[in-house]
Amino acid sequence: MKKLLGIILILTLNSCFFYKKDGIEMKIKNDSSEPITNVEFTTTEKLDVIKIERIEPNESATEFLSMRKNKSDGAYSLTFTRASGKNEISGGGYYTNGGSLDHWVDFIIENDTTIVKFDAPIY
Repeated sequence: MKKLLGIILILTLNSCFFYKKDGIEMKIKNDSSEPITNVEFTTTEKLDVIKIERIEPNESATEFLSMRKNKSDGAYSLTFTRASGKNEISGGGYYTNGGSLDHWVDFIIENDTTIVKFDAPIY
């Protein structure tokens, strides 16, 4: 009986993990001295887009990008507008056959650059 309960618990926890496998968690931290606006995160296929109106300095936003509709290979793209009005595009990462190779991606926005970090591939 204890083994059955343990198996049910493990399957339940794994089902939560598998539910999120069709996408990637994205976190943006604004380490710059000014707010960023018109933030958009998407894939090359642009089937789903995360839109965030504004992120203030020293604040962050975390969202999950669903990739259930994606079917091909591609990369990720982050676009945003700095307070000066300059539009910035930061790309990177890779997904294949519509599936993400990573669990998450972190973008750290600084005054003069954007740092991108991906976790280890899912195998």
